Amino acid sequence: MELPNLIIIGRSLIGKVAEVALTASSGQPILIIVGKTSYSIYGRSVSETIANKTSIEVHQVESDISQELEIIRKILSKNKFGAIVGIGGGKVIDVSKASAHEAGIRLVSVPTIASHDGIASPMVSMVDSGQPYSRMASMPFAIVADVDVIEKAPHRYLASGCGDLVAKYTAVKDWKLSHKITGEYFGDYSASLAYMSAEIIFRNAKKIGKRRHDSIRTVVEALISAGVAMGIAGSSRPCSGSEHLISHALGRLIEDPPLHGERCGVSTVLMALLHKAAWRRVKSALSSIGAPSDLSELGVDEQTFVKAVVMAPDIRPDRYTILHKLRPTESDVRRMLKEAELG
Repeated sequence: MELPNLIIIGRSLIGKVAEVALTASSGQPILIIVGKTSYSIYGRSVSETIANKTSIEVHQVESDISQELEIIRKILSKNKFGAIVGIGGGKVIDVSKASAHEAGIRLVSVPTIASHDGIASPMVSMVDSGQPYSRMASMPFAIVADVDVIEKAPHRYLASGCGDLVAKYTAVKDWKLSHKITGEYFGDYSASLAYMSAEIIFRNAKKIGKRRHDSIRTVVEALISAGVAMGIAGSSRPCSGSEHLISHALGRLIEDPPLHGERCGVSTVLMALLHKAAWRRVKSALSSIGAPSDLSELGVDEQTFVKAVVMAPDIRPDRYTILHKLRPTESDVRRMLKEAELG
């Protein structure tokens, strides 16, 4: 098991980020990886605070992950750093995780949006020859989530994070199914932790949609719990099932796809129907939160979505899910879309 050493969630945490970064680096120089937007809204202040206490280098992520990794590899080969601080959204955190893993140094994850569970997981989303895939990296040494910053992001990102969380509802069912059919290892504790991350979103959907007091913190805590579940399981299995395969398929079929969590949320409705589970509860929660709950709101036409569902099992033939068992045809998917009121 690989777990974070420290998790801090609160407000006005710039000083705390600097403190944790210095602890992680043991006083050695620090490499800060940050996005353009996140630098202006938070990264600059963090950089200035850390710079008062140790030497730093700041790299701004602008292009795709593979290109960024090459740039950072060169930076790391020429300089000795004690830690990396990743400040930003999914791409920044993924580049930071991959870089820290390759360099064998600690990572401090500082999310500025709460759009998916990558902020606290050992998994990295990559792209090879235009095709998305996930691989293991290292769990962040620490996660520092400043609610003051995260709540300033557009609601769409928070809603996307909720979509990624409700996906655990079917991901765990897929994992159980695989255990039963193929004998794959099933971790009851990590599965229960992931499942609870979805359950907490179901229970608080209306409050999250209205952005009531502490609702953003609830989402951040659930995302971190999901990441910890992956750290315990040693893979993304408790958090990624058939609904994620559909999301990845859509990512291949659409040039500018909806957010990952948005795709996962709508896909979870359909996969819950396929599992003969409470799909209406999933759909209702997404609607209350303000996340896409059908194809129209997702911005994906029916034919593309049908094609994604059919091709999804081939995205990862090794990850057995309900789609691998049933192998629905295009006509099956269209019928299910109508039944789940997704069309």
